[in-house]
Amino acid sequence: MSEHVSSRGNAPSQGPLREILEVWRPFFGRLAFGMILSLAAVAAGLALMANAGARLSGMALGAGLAFYGLRAIGLGRIILRYAERLYTHDVTFRALAALRVWFFRQLARGAAAGLGFRRTGDLLTRLVSDIETLDNLYLRLAIPLAGAVITLPILMWVGLTTGPAIGIVVVILFILAAFVAPYVAARATRPSGELILTRESALRESALDLAQGLREARAFGAERMLARAVTQRQERLFAAQRTRAGQLALAGGFSYLIGQIALIAVVLSALGLGLPRTSPLATIALLFLTVAAFESVSGLVRAGVLAGEVSHAAQRIVEIAHEAPAAKGTAPLPSGTALALEHVTFRWAADRAPVFDDLSLTIAPGERLAIIGPSGAGKSSLAALLLKAAAPQSGRILLDGVDIAALDDDALRSRVAWLSQHTHLFADTIRRNLTLGRPDMSDDALFAALDRAAVGDVVRSLPEGLDTWLGEGGMTLSGGQGRRIALARTLLSDAPILILDEPATGLDAETERAFLTTLYETTTGRTVLLIAHRLTGAERLDKVWLLQNGHLAAQPV
Repeated sequence: MSEHVSSRGNAPSQGPLREILEVWRPFFGRLAFGMILSLAAVAAGLALMANAGARLSGMALGAGLAFYGLRAIGLGRIILRYAERLYTHDVTFRALAALRVWFFRQLARGAAAGLGFRRTGDLLTRLVSDIETLDNLYLRLAIPLAGAVITLPILMWVGLTTGPAIGIVVVILFILAAFVAPYVAARATRPSGELILTRESALRESALDLAQGLREARAFGAERMLARAVTQRQERLFAAQRTRAGQLALAGGFSYLIGQIALIAVVLSALGLGLPRTSPLATIALLFLTVAAFESVSGLVRAGVLAGEVSHAAQRIVEIAHEAPAAKGTAPLPSGTALALEHVTFRWAADRAPVFDDLSLTIAPGERLAIIGPSGAGKSSLAALLLKAAAPQSGRILLDGVDIAALDDDALRSRVAWLSQHTHLFADTIRRNLTLGRPDMSDDALFAALDRAAVGDVVRSLPEGLDTWLGEGGMTLSGGQGRRIALARTLLSDAPILILDEPATGLDAETERAFLTTLYETTTGRTVLLIAHRLTGAERLDKVWLLQNGHLAAQPV
């Protein structure tokens, strides 16, 4: 994966963040209450420090003081701080969970819609790492910034009451530490934040390649090559993280330096050195308040460094929402099942060559035909178009004379079923794999489909039957059995049109021929479109087409 950092400028983009906030709108009440708790804890902390300073200075001057109020403020601060941490983290986790659901829904409605046209590692990074990065938006940016806003007038009032000169100095330094420095840090470090997320995505892709392809890597002696790719991308990520760590250390040091200058200024005002002399009692109260104020915003400059990651993470997440989904329609579903492609031109991206160029094809009801061609010819793209997971740039796809762009997606997919080479079996039971989206199906219906797929007896022989755990990718079954389970799931749809996208890939010749025999026998009366790179079982087909360079050519059966 190439590393690309946005060149639109260093300032954080606000558009994606606004979209994230729209997703979080149902949580605004909870988020606001959490912020109120945080502000109350900040106010209690400031009051505690200011009162402690005033009382200590009063004791030094021999004044009698009662500490009941101070104890009450201290206890209140502890309770508020605990409640704030507990509540704000809980609402943040809830908001992030909602964001993941929203992300998945946007992904499902987009152009790639589960057909495998995305890099798994990149999707995993967006779904996990990028979304987790956004907890900084509320916990480390919004809440501390709100605390700084409420602290500023309090510090200004106490400072100016102590002495106009020292009050102005402390307020200016506080504004620098709480607002100016974080903004400058955010602008300056945005590229490094983007680079970290980009390299995390690249590393995750390499790690998944190594994990998923380990069997093939061992067979061909390529383990070291794949491991070296992981190590290289890991080192590049570490380099970016070291750069960011240096930026965080520099930002933290700068924030600490400003706070120390503010404390020195308060001490100098008490001594009358370079600033008008102030009252010892008021000055000590201001000193304690200054310590608390600058401590409360000490993380804001460091948060500014993280702002680049937050902004880029939001941008990567909402990119999914900006992908144009296939057009939704409301036209009634026609009764017939004839399919036709009329002068279809399609490409996945504007800078890529057309997959189809003025492609036309007619498929009669009940017809069985195959489209063969080399890898990359666009055979799987045809399945994406017929399922409305993608839309052609020009031309039309018709179902019984009606443009599928005018049909409702779910209604169309009740007529068109799909079985691919990568049909996924989830790490769950056989029952739950068969009843995706249809949990109310009876055991009789499930076994009827399993019997038609010639795997019913296998399932009956298992100790737990339909409730047998399959494991990741159906690893507890053989390849042929797993493919038959996937076929049974497809047959449960009763769709009259069946698209078979390389359904027997990975099976040995004997298992493949047996599987295709079962498939053809169980789809009698249905329209079958077989997509393959080579032809097996041609005797059961009506037509064969060769797809090459975006065009179809009839082949002898």
